[in-house]
Formats: sequence, structure tokens, C-alpha cells
Amino acid sequence: MVALSEQFRAIRKAMIAHDDYVVEMKYRDRKGKLTTRIVSPIRFMGKDRFLALCLCREEPRMFCMDYCEQVRLQPAWNYLMPVEMVESV
Repeated sequence: MVALSEQFRAIRKAMIAHDDYVVEMKYRDRKGKLTTRIVSPIRFMGKDRFLALCLCREEPRMFCMDYCEQVRLQPAWNYLMPVEMVESV
């Protein structure tokens, strides 16, 4: 499991270098549904949440850090909206 501070650093790097990076992550919603998301982080909203443009939904979404898994930086130029949102197992 990736430490929260590592997730924070990856998300922050994508915010700073928004033309270069997006974040790929597994996200578990409040109902427990796990999906793979590609997001372009915009800003942190406190310690445990961040606002991002979800490239799957093509709109801003709020994400809770506790529900993020396998957070990875990806080159932004590999993605165009809309990106398919995939349900994970």
C-alpha cells in the first residue's frame, strides 16, 4: 500500500506540472465500488481531499485521499478526454 505522503507528493507534482502529468488511480467510492480514474488535480481542499478534473467524467470532482489506491503519475500527453472509466475488481 502506498503511504499517504507518497500519494500527496504524486498529486502535488501533477498539480504543479499540470501540462506534463495526470494521475492514474484506483478510487473506491462511498458505496465501495472500485474504479480506475485518470484525473488532473487542481487543488487540495484540506488535508484529506483534493479537487481534480476527472478525465473519465469530463468534469471537476472532489476526491478523498483515503479512498485513493495505487496512485501513479502518468504522462499527460497519453490521454485525451473522455478516458474510459473502468470498474476494477
